[in-house]
Amino acid sequence: MRKIELEIVALSHSITQTHSYAVVLGEVNGLRRLPIVIGGFEAQAIAVALEKMQPSRPLTHDLMKNFMNAFNVELTEIIISDLQEGIFYSKLVCVGEHDTVEIDSRTSDALALAVRFGCPIYTYENILENAGILMEDTSGKKKKQVSAPEREDTGNDDLRALSLEELHTLLNDVLEQEDYIRAIAIRDEINSRKK
Repeated sequence: MRKIELEIVALSHSITQTHSYAVVLGEVNGLRRLPIVIGGFEAQAIAVALEKMQPSRPLTHDLMKNFMNAFNVELTEIIISDLQEGIFYSKLVCVGEHDTVEIDSRTSDALALAVRFGCPIYTYENILENAGILMEDTSGKKKKQVSAPEREDTGNDDLRALSLEELHTLLNDVLEQEDYIRAIAIRDEINSRKK
């Protein structure tokens, strides 16, 4: 399978839900976005590394990087390798002196380490097809949305009362507000009606 490179384009706090965050990955040289719901601690760990902050004591992911460096293990890439029932699965690809090892990881932890190591982030086409959101291109043409990452209760009863056209309009509005968690719920409702 061909790997598709992603980059972190946003770290968003949910406007509609407290204590929920979404890290938004963007396809390098593409219009697709992959929003992934993460917890507050994981969001903080990613934000600290993105902002190049230096806490007085090492955070867990800094400790992991220090440990890997001490034993000459390099994190060369992370791969968001699977999506099952709304849960993303990732692998850390690590190179030591004599071999390469893939280690299972939560996606939020993998992203926190990728930022610290400056290594590339990849996924596969089927994951972007199933969980990505296609943004509008520069010509203003609207693109279709696609299926489902991690689910949370976001007032889906209200969404069921809206028409498909109203859902598409609402999706564009929440994407402009960068409320990716609400966008996930709306996209899921649209996709459930297509089935």
